[in-house]
Parts: sequence; C-alpha cells; structure tokens
Amino acid sequence: MDSLVLFGIILALALNFVNGLNDASHSIATVVATKALSPGKAVLFTAICNMIGPFLFTTAVAATIGTAIVSKSGLTPFSIVVAMGAAIILVFVATRAGIPISSSHAMVGGLLGAGIAAAGLSVVILPDNGVLVQVVIYGLIGAVIGGIVLGLFTASFHEDIRLGAMLGAICGAALIIPVLMLAGVIKVSGLLAIVLFIFISPIIGMVSAFLLDILVSHLFRHSRRNRMTRIFQPFHVLACLVQATAHGANDGQHAVGVITALLVASGILMTFDVPSWVILTAAIAIGLGTCFGGWQVVDKMAKDITKIRPYQGFCAATASSAILVSVTQVGIPVSSTHAINGAIIGVGATRGRNAVQWKVVREMMTAWIITIPLAVTVAWVGYFVTSFALTVV
Repeated sequence: MDSLVLFGIILALALNFVNGLNDASHSIATVVATKALSPGKAVLFTAICNMIGPFLFTTAVAATIGTAIVSKSGLTPFSIVVAMGAAIILVFVATRAGIPISSSHAMVGGLLGAGIAAAGLSVVILPDNGVLVQVVIYGLIGAVIGGIVLGLFTASFHEDIRLGAMLGAICGAALIIPVLMLAGVIKVSGLLAIVLFIFISPIIGMVSAFLLDILVSHLFRHSRRNRMTRIFQPFHVLACLVQATAHGANDGQHAVGVITALLVASGILMTFDVPSWVILTAAIAIGLGTCFGGWQVVDKMAKDITKIRPYQGFCAATASSAILVSVTQVGIPVSSTHAINGAIIGVGATRGRNAVQWKVVREMMTAWIITIPLAVTVAWVGYFVTSFALTVV
C-alpha cells in the first residue's frame, strides 16, 4: 500500500477520533445535565453505542461523502489527505475552545476546498436546476401554510400575530422539505441536502422537542416532580443511547466514506464498495474519541443554553434521535450538533423566551454557518501550501 494512502487512512481515523472527542457531548449533554447518569458511565455507554452504530445502519452516508460532493477528478489521494487535515485541525481547535461545531461539515468543506484546488470549480457536484426549483417552490408553500396556521393560532390568544406568522413561516418552510423527501415527492441529496439541513435539522429538533415537552407536561400536569423524574429517567437514558447509536451511524461514516474514496482514487478498489475492515476501524476510532470526551463542549450544551429538567432531557434526546435515524437512512450527513442543540433550545423555550441563553445560541449558530466556508478556505490554502512545501523539499 502506498505510503500516502496509508497516511490518509491514519488521518481519516484521527478525524473520527476527534469527531468522537467533540461529538461525545451531543449524546451525553442532557443526561449529564439532568444527572440521569454519572459522566463516566455516560461516556462509556455512548462510546459503545457509537461503535455499534455503523453496523446497524446502511453505508448511505459514506457513499454521500465519497461520491456525491466532489467528482472523481477532484478526489486524488493528495487532495483527500489535505481535506482530512483541514477538517481535523478545525474540529480539534473548536473542541479545545468549547465550540460544538459540526465535524460533518468540516469534512465536507475540506473535500470541497481541496477538490477545487486540485481540479477547479467544475469538480463540485451541484444539484439539478429542477430540484432547486422544487425546493424553492415547496419551501414557499410551506412558509405560507406555516405562517397562516401559526398566525391564526397566536391571534386566537391575542398575541403578536406578526411574530407568530414569521415563526410559522420559518417552521413551515423547514418542515415541508423533509416530509416531502420521506414521502418520495422530491429527491434532495448530495451537497444541496447537506446545506439545507444546516438550517432544517435544528428547526425540526426545536419544534419537535417543544411539542413533545408540551405534550408530556400536559399528560403529567398533576404529577409531582419526583415521580416524573423516576418515570422519565430510564427513558431519557435509553433515548440518549439511541441518539449515540445514530450518531455513530451518521458521523461515524465520515471516515468510512473518505477511506473508501481514498482506496478508489489510488486504484486499490475499482468501485465504491465499503470493506468491512474500514467500518470496524472507523467505529473503534470514534468510540475511543468518545471515551476521552469533550467536556468543555458538554458544559456549553448542558449548562449554558438552558436549564434542563429530567423529563425535558427525555424530550430533547428523543427528538434529536428521531432526526438522526431518519436522515441516516437516506444518506444525509447531518450534524448531530445541530439536531440536539435545536432540541435543547426547544425544551428550554417551553418555559418562556428568557429561559434560553440566546447569546450562546447565536454564537453556536454563527459557528455552524461558517464551518463549511471556513473548512473550504483552510483546505484550499492548505493544498497549495503543502504542494509548494513538497516541491521545495
């Protein structure tokens, strides 16, 4: 095996390690915040689930990473190595700073930046114009329906109609796309799906967790807090373990997709068929990363956004788990960061607008939006700098 390919495989596994290091917080933030599990047990259980995840789901996410973002001409062994290096640097720096960025999007941005540097803008696999038009039209329809429904709802309670209509429009536009995707009406994949779900997944997480919290609060409105804690604590732990499994299946397949693409680019594999040893090593890497944990990120998610009660932890974990399981099945590399943070915001918002620390939310949202462009820039610059350095040497 060529030394560059071997180095690329090591980097891909390192990427999954720092992925687990940063994303450990996603599965354990709510159980740590509500004290449903001790930090040590939470990390151990989620590490095991992260390792199991890639074996329980399809390799659709790996195929998206390796075939649906950059064309073959931009996926050379050298460009893939540079892309992974850029992603690792960003995720590691963010973890040290306590910023829950998406390793999914860091990897996507790295592939785009290095691929463009290697073969030009033409290597970017763009969606068909017809799909773009469909997304825009259906998004507008969803916005109109959501705006009318929530506007009328807020009006019936003599609240701010314009605010209700605006929030309804945002939620309607975000919810209609995944619903139509699951129904088979539209087919959104590749880079377009990744970009859309930067905004869609936190909104779905927020809305679903908010509604589930309201439902649970209504059903148990006459129950004492201690009784609710006893009832929901085991369900909360179970939901977090499901979330960790789905996280391993989605984020854990980044290295799987990259390593397989690397093997194809180097000629070791003729087609994009994922070897079993790739899945196994990637799963072990993300599990080890989870064991070490990103405790600064945990603190921000578990404590800084909002105060979480035990039943709310269950609602947040259940909502985010459902999102991750659904999108993993259709092969969309969605950020578990976005899904769980949106869900945490949703349960916090049930206690009123002031219950959520919106300054922290804005900081995280800014990090989410700039991750892909920043990774593109770092990888693009890194490609030319590394190429020049190798030429000089």
